[in-house]
Amino acid sequence: MIVDCAVYRDGSRVPLAGEPNDMRVALEAAREKHSFVWIGLHEPDQTEMDEVAQTFGLHSLAIEDAIRAHQRPKLERYDEVLFMVLKTMWYVDEQDAVETGEIAIFVGPHYVVTVRHGAGSGLTLTRRDLEDRVEVLGHGPYAVLYSVCDHVVDEYESVAEELQVDVDEIEQSVFSDQRGKNDSQRIYTLKREMAEFRRAVVPLREPLSKFANGQVAGMPADAQAFFRDVADHATRVHEQVESLDGLLSSAHNAHVASISMQQNNDMRKISAWVAIAAVPTAVAGIYGMNFDYMPELHWQYGYPLVLVVMLGVCVTLYRLFKKSAWL
Repeated sequence: MIVDCAVYRDGSRVPLAGEPNDMRVALEAAREKHSFVWIGLHEPDQTEMDEVAQTFGLHSLAIEDAIRAHQRPKLERYDEVLFMVLKTMWYVDEQDAVETGEIAIFVGPHYVVTVRHGAGSGLTLTRRDLEDRVEVLGHGPYAVLYSVCDHVVDEYESVAEELQVDVDEIEQSVFSDQRGKNDSQRIYTLKREMAEFRRAVVPLREPLSKFANGQVAGMPADAQAFFRDVADHATRVHEQVESLDGLLSSAHNAHVASISMQQNNDMRKISAWVAIAAVPTAVAGIYGMNFDYMPELHWQYGYPLVLVVMLGVCVTLYRLFKKSAWL
């Protein structure tokens, strides 16, 4: 569906005659000097995208990518049309999960078409914020592209901050005296979310670098500074993700080592008690054999002496194991 259809001239939104979402009327009005149209769509079907493609002359391969919505972040050019795909992300705290969506952007000489998939990262606030910044919106279609990229990267930073909190909680749990029972499961879940995060951020750095270095044909030269800022934020987010992933790996290794140490301690305690119990068991087993002639078998103090010997040996072994930290 078409969320919004607006024409901007010299950085300001202008009213349109006729139907509010008539793309052909909007495109005709956008052909005037210093004007462009911004069409925003949310999860359009094939019929709607075919109409958009026919109106703006978009390439069929780009239309296919925009509809399927399972693309990696990328930047492509089809004649005069620039096509860019970005992954959107938002954080679900109850599940320690990072949900993803997608935004496909078509940038032409007099128009911008944004196709959004997913429940998060709506562009309504982005549009309103941009309309309040006339000096930025006056740069034309690339101002919209910059604002969308800036909005997406800002969402990355918010997700990274939430993941930082989760990683801190994992570290605190792993290195505390009372370790959580589900630490391994939570670490694995967060590692998967980090991989999803990386798939969104890493491929985006190259397109943003091209914008920041002025390597995209048709982009105004004064727009480079804006894209440099976005590229810098994306680089910072990427470094933060790599750092968090490394911390998770270290926490997982520490968790496994802690479990191994605990198991070793348990085995040492079991072995110590088995050794202590083996002494009276052996003595009692020997004197429990049915022989007529055995040392001290008919001695008056034989029974209490055996008990004292067993008790003494057990106490000695207990003190030795206790001194060596086995008990």
